[in-house]
Amino acid sequence: MTDSPTAEEVVSRVDGPILLFDGVCNLCNATVRFVVENDSAGRVSFAPLQSPVGQVLLDRFDLPTETLDSVVLIEGDDYSRKSDAALRVARYLDAPLPAASVFEVVPRPLRDVAYDMVAEHRYRVFGRKDSCPIPDPETRERFLDGSFPTE
Repeated sequence: MTDSPTAEEVVSRVDGPILLFDGVCNLCNATVRFVVENDSAGRVSFAPLQSPVGQVLLDRFDLPTETLDSVVLIEGDDYSRKSDAALRVARYLDAPLPAASVFEVVPRPLRDVAYDMVAEHRYRVFGRKDSCPIPDPETRERFLDGSFPTE
């Protein structure tokens, strides 16, 4: 029996963007499914914010580990949050979705006001789960959190 890798070991092996998301949020889970379906190259990996991998990455970038209400896109030694993360992840998706980066011309404070409004009401409007759902077998390999069962 081999020991599972630590969250730090998992993170050290990743070569590509990582999208951290609220694992109990229905809207966030739908967003992850959308990215999976529209990233045919499989470049983006995922981890719930609540997972050991998510917590390691949040800590690495001095982001709050308990109250973060935003997706976070990790790209090497850099990260983006809120509307920046949403627009940056579109760059990894199949055409024509990378064209969404045109919205980066809208000032971040304006984009983030809209983002914050959705984030504040996401559980009420879209619902939430009691725990992070287990990804289906065909997408499980894209998730970095080693806590998901293999069967």
